[in-house]
Amino acid sequence: MDNVTSIALSRLVAQQRASDVTATNLANSATPGFHAERVVFSDWLVKARGATVPGNGTIAFTQDRATYRDAQTGPLQHTANPLDLAIGGDGYFSVQTPNGVRLTRSGHFSTSSNGDIVDGQGNALLTSTGGHLRLGATDHEITIASDGTLTTNNGQIGRIGIVKPNNDHSLRAEGGQLSAATTPTQTVAQPKLIQGAVEGSNIQPTLELTRMMSDLREFQFTSELVQAEADRQRSAIDKLTQTRS
Repeated sequence: MDNVTSIALSRLVAQQRASDVTATNLANSATPGFHAERVVFSDWLVKARGATVPGNGTIAFTQDRATYRDAQTGPLQHTANPLDLAIGGDGYFSVQTPNGVRLTRSGHFSTSSNGDIVDGQGNALLTSTGGHLRLGATDHEITIASDGTLTTNNGQIGRIGIVKPNNDHSLRAEGGQLSAATTPTQTVAQPKLIQGAVEGSNIQPTLELTRMMSDLREFQFTSELVQAEADRQRSAIDKLTQTRS
């Protein structure tokens, strides 16, 4: 495969990846606690072989380096539900899933049949010591302080654990709301919980649609370049064949 086509194809693969990430962002524009994903591209320099080329003798391919989360906090949505919580600063809730402990910014919680406070998927919200928060049948007047301390008319139930990974970029997304920490986490010393509200998605649909259109134009332009190069090579081969015949 010639260099022009190889370089263009590397760009096509990168643009396809960018389009997929933008589509995921748009699909989660209404998901509580969802943070946008962004892609990072760079040049992959390869020393040119064969004929001398103008410049420094290298060929620049497009390389998909990484995908990261935009940590900008989403807008607050007030619900008046006493079990809805928003994190006003850094940190994540910890929930127990069948695959282990996972982190989330989605603070829409409710109670299960046995009284555990759970998220929308039924995963139990964890305390600062890793235990479950369980409400009894007589527990009413739920109050959650900014530090995560949960009390009812019967007294203190426990303290919600807010943690932060040592490296935010090490989080691996699992769906629209959960993330797995691939590095150790530490407890946030002074969390800022807001009761009766949830953090909305930080996606701005209009901007994401603009990105999608830009990604599509880039993909179409590169596709046309590949087709034009194929037509040029075919034409050259046809002319050479006619000359020899």
